[in-house]
Amino acid sequence: MLDRIDDYRETLRGHSGPLMEFIDWQPTADRNVEITNDTADLYRHFDCTAEAEFLYSRVARTVEHDLPNEIDFLRRQDEAQRRIMEIVEMPDRLAQNLLIFMRQNSGKISKKRRKNEFAALTDEEVKRIEAVYSEVFE
Repeated sequence: MLDRIDDYRETLRGHSGPLMEFIDWQPTADRNVEITNDTADLYRHFDCTAEAEFLYSRVARTVEHDLPNEIDFLRRQDEAQRRIMEIVEMPDRLAQNLLIFMRQNSGKISKKRRKNEFAALTDEEVKRIEAVYSEVFE
């Protein structure tokens, strides 16, 4: 929903906007609002077709796009981690961090990370790890 938050807001305004003239309210001290008239009838039997259609479109996008992309990413992540561990043995968490840092740095191990967390890696190991990353993710 966040990638279409403006459309979501418009969908909600499409329902609540026309009702505003029938709602009496006043601001509260804690920066909220207090409804001062009976509004139950305004919400009892309303048409929520637009809201349902918007929600459906977001669920469909999740199922058709986001989930397959996430599964593909996780598969690649697992493959990259397995192949890196074949080059050099390290704790799983460190290998996961390595992949995160490389993703943040366009597939390369930064000089800062090389000096700190990955100082034990040789130049050859770094070259091979970066090649694995490139093969798996690009």
